[in-house]
Amino acid sequence: MRDGEKETVSVMADFIVVRALENGVSVIGLTRGQETRFAHSEKLDEGEVWISQFTEYTSAIKIRGRAEILTAHGKVVSGKDADEKS
Repeated sequence: MRDGEKETVSVMADFIVVRALENGVSVIGLTRGQETRFAHSEKLDEGEVWISQFTEYTSAIKIRGRAEILTAHGKVVSGKDADEKS
């Protein structure tokens, strides 16, 4: 990088891995911009894996159901444990 130039960090570098821990896990991509809209939706069955990338058009990803989510920041498990009550 030359003097005076700013380093550009690409949003294309951020991605997540979603592993369904039950049938019917929903992965929903949301757009960025003035109006947030659903861009894509996918249903996963237990054991299926979805790799999703943040882009200049995708600003958020919503996950509904029990799943393991791996990111550069660590691991998160979504949904309720089988022994938790509603």
